[in-house]
Amino acid sequence: MSIQSQVKKATKVVANVLFSQDERDKEAMDILDTLKKEHDEVKSLLSKLQDATVSSERKGLVKKIKFALVPHTKAEEKVVYDAVIALKNKDAQIDGHEGYLEHELASKTLDRLGKITNAASPEHKAAAKVLKELVEHHIREEESNVWKDVRENFSYDDRVGMNADFEAAKKKVRIPK
Repeated sequence: MSIQSQVKKATKVVANVLFSQDERDKEAMDILDTLKKEHDEVKSLLSKLQDATVSSERKGLVKKIKFALVPHTKAEEKVVYDAVIALKNKDAQIDGHEGYLEHELASKTLDRLGKITNAASPEHKAAAKVLKELVEHHIREEESNVWKDVRENFSYDDRVGMNADFEAAKKKVRIPK
C-alpha cells in the first residue's frame, strides 16, 4: 500500500469520527451537484412566492429566499467565480464577471422586495416576478457557461475541494437584515 493511499485511508477514518454522515456527504460532493441542488431549491421558493397571495406567506417566502440566496451567491463568487476569473481564458473570465454582475442585480432586487411593506401589493408582486426572472436567467446561463468552464478546467477532485470550500464559505456569510 502506497503512502498516499495510507494517508487517504487514515483521513477517511478521522473524518468518520469527526463528522456526521451528512457533513461527509456534503464534503465529498462535486461543487456542481451542490450548486444544482441549491438552484432548484431557490427556483422552487421563487415559484411559491409568485403563486402566493397572502401577505404573511409572501413575507415568509422572501425571508427564506434571502437566507438561501445570500450565502449561496457570496460563497459561489468566492469559490467558483474567482477561480474562473483567474483562468487565462478570456471567455471564462467574462462568464465569471457576468455572474458577479447578475448576483448584484438579484441582490438589489431582493433588497427592494424586502423593503416593500405591503407584500400583497402589485409592486411587491412585480418585484417578485422580476427577481424570479433574473435568477432563472442567471441559473440558465451559469449552468451552461460557467459550469462548462469549471468542467473543462478543474478535475473532479478539484471540484470536490471547491465544494468543501463553498460549504465553509457559506457558513461565514452574515445575512444583512
